[in-house]
Amino acid sequence: MTTTHHLPAGKAAADVYAVDVSPESAGWGHSSLRVLDLPAGGWHAFDTGDSEWIVLPLSGGCTVAVGGDTFRLAGRESVFSGVSDFAYVPRDAQVSIASRDGGRFALTGARCTRRLPARYGPASCVPVELRGTGSCSRQVNNFGAAGVFECDKLIAVEVITPGGNWSSFPPHKHDEHRPGEESELEEIYYFEFAPHEGTPGLGYQRVSPSGHGANTDVLAEVRDGDVVLIPDGWHGPSMAVPGHDMYYLNVMAGPGTDRAWLICDHPDHAWIRDTWPERPVDPRLPLYTAPERS
Repeated sequence: MTTTHHLPAGKAAADVYAVDVSPESAGWGHSSLRVLDLPAGGWHAFDTGDSEWIVLPLSGGCTVAVGGDTFRLAGRESVFSGVSDFAYVPRDAQVSIASRDGGRFALTGARCTRRLPARYGPASCVPVELRGTGSCSRQVNNFGAAGVFECDKLIAVEVITPGGNWSSFPPHKHDEHRPGEESELEEIYYFEFAPHEGTPGLGYQRVSPSGHGANTDVLAEVRDGDVVLIPDGWHGPSMAVPGHDMYYLNVMAGPGTDRAWLICDHPDHAWIRDTWPERPVDPRLPLYTAPERS
């Protein structure tokens, strides 16, 4: 099994970014992720280039300025405390991010063709989905999902898995273009874990060969700040160890003309979905809900 697709915390760092995954560094065509840590009073500017981006606070709040627009993001204390608002910035633009009190911010990106307008995404408009039941229960914050928020290519969501549960299960793939059945999407997983009495958390991520692409094969122990790159293959399960809730940010994009998340379940494990109606959702979920619209 190769570990080249598992990037432990710090291995994907570059310049000012704690994580900097680009199409060039990943060896693919579309998906990007940057994680930016700013101190109190910190400021950073970047060119969007040929990609569209969503600026998503992981902790803390910030101001995002692009063109003549300024978006004030309230953010949140942590990814385990609430849904965050966010800002969409288009390709071919100059962007600045400033944070009065400091924080950590994800920049989810995708190469694109259309230049859409810059926009603010309120936390109250983020659909919070409970997916699976029993030990497969997890929470999905669909802030940048297809059909929820308009982008040209970018798809991005957050997943929270309670300690001891399995998510990204049944294993699934999206590495072939099959109209109406499966999308071809590159995917990035970025992980954070809830500590317990000061002890850091951890989890495990599996990617197994599907017979397409590079036959990606990964079994990795993942911790805070780790990244897993998935150009192809069956991905899942994502396993949270007992006592530590697991968060991951998914960033996806691909060459298809339709922006859609169409997946194919692994034939050996697809049956598990049929058992979900018989079991209750984990009572620990939702960890939180989106705030009411004002």
